[in-house]
Amino acid sequence: MATGTEPQRDSGGVRAGTRAAIAAPHLRTDRWWLAPAVTAAGLFAFVVYSTWRAFANAHYYAAPYVSPFYSPCLAENCRTMHAGPNADLFGAWWGISPAIIILIFPLGFRLTCYYYRKAYYRSFWASPPACAVAEPHRGYTGETRFPLVLQNVHRYFFYAAILVAGVLTYDTVLSFRDTHYRWGHMGLGTLVFLVNIVLIWAYTISCHSCRHIVGGKLKHFSRHPVRYRAWQFVGRLNARHMQLAWASLLSVALADFYVYLVASGVFADPRFF
Repeated sequence: MATGTEPQRDSGGVRAGTRAAIAAPHLRTDRWWLAPAVTAAGLFAFVVYSTWRAFANAHYYAAPYVSPFYSPCLAENCRTMHAGPNADLFGAWWGISPAIIILIFPLGFRLTCYYYRKAYYRSFWASPPACAVAEPHRGYTGETRFPLVLQNVHRYFFYAAILVAGVLTYDTVLSFRDTHYRWGHMGLGTLVFLVNIVLIWAYTISCHSCRHIVGGKLKHFSRHPVRYRAWQFVGRLNARHMQLAWASLLSVALADFYVYLVASGVFADPRFF
C-alpha cells in the first residue's frame, strides 16, 4: 500500500533513496533564512573593510596609536613608530602592505574557529543553511578532505593568536602616552584600545582549544585545583564564544578605523588628561 514516503532514487544527499519522500525542501514556517543572511552580510562587510585597510598601506599610525591590522610591523617599509612593535624581519624585499604579513595569523585563527566554521558553513556554503533545512549538496565528507581538513590547524593558530594578543596588549600600554610620547596621558583612542584588547583576550581564551589545553586529559580535577579553576573560568567564557567572536571582530575593526580617522586628519584625538 502506498504511504507517500516511498524511497526516491533520483539524487543523492538528503534526496537519496534511503530518505523519506518529502517533496518540500523543509517544513519550517519561521524566517529561518534571516540568521544565515545576517551572518553572511556581517562577515562579508568585515572582509571588504579589512581587505581595503590591509592593502591601503597608509594611515595606520597616529602617535601614540598603531592600527591592530599593522601590529607588529614586520617589514622594512613600515612607518617608524616610536617605541612601537617594529621588527624588520622581512627586510626591504617585501614591497606590499606590511599588514598582509601579520593578518595571516589572526585571520587563520578566526577562519578555523569552531564558531566561525558554523557561521560561514551555514551562510556561504549552505551546509546546512539552518536546522531542519536540507542542504543542496549531494554528499557530505565533513572535514576529512582537502581543503576542510586544514581546519585541524586551529590549535596551532591559537598559539599565534596568543602572541598577537600580547603585542596588541603592548600597543594598548603605549597608548597611555601623548603625541610627544610622554607617559601618564589618556585619550579617546586609549579607551578604544582598552575595550578592544579586553574583547580580544576574552575571545582568544574562550577558544575551545584553550579550554582543552587548560583542563584536557585530566583524570582527576581534585588533584589539579588550579587547572580546574582555570578550566571552569575558560568554560564560562566558552559559553559566550559566539558573542565574544562578534564583539571582538567589531572592536578590532573600530580600533583600526579610529586610527585611520586620526591619522588621516579627520579629527584630533580628544585627550582626557
